[in-house]
Amino acid sequence: MTNALTLIALLLTAVTATAAALTRDPVRQAAVLALLGLCLALLFTVLQAPDVALSQLGVGSAITPLLILLTVRRVRRQEHSEESSDRTE
Repeated sequence: MTNALTLIALLLTAVTATAAALTRDPVRQAAVLALLGLCLALLFTVLQAPDVALSQLGVGSAITPLLILLTVRRVRRQEHSEESSDRTE
């Protein structure tokens, strides 16, 4: 039973990681990375590493996607303000 759970968790992680690598839009990629973080936390739990799983939940599922979203928002705001200032000149 444990081998089947490990195999399922590994396959789910591989599929999610591939989807994250193939996603081009940064906002969608942040969402897929959050899902990848959850899959990795599940994998670590199945592999009996609960401390690593909790760290992965915090960092991989929450903080990293949030930082990506905030960075994309800031870059888009700067691009928008630069376009606005170019039009007024």
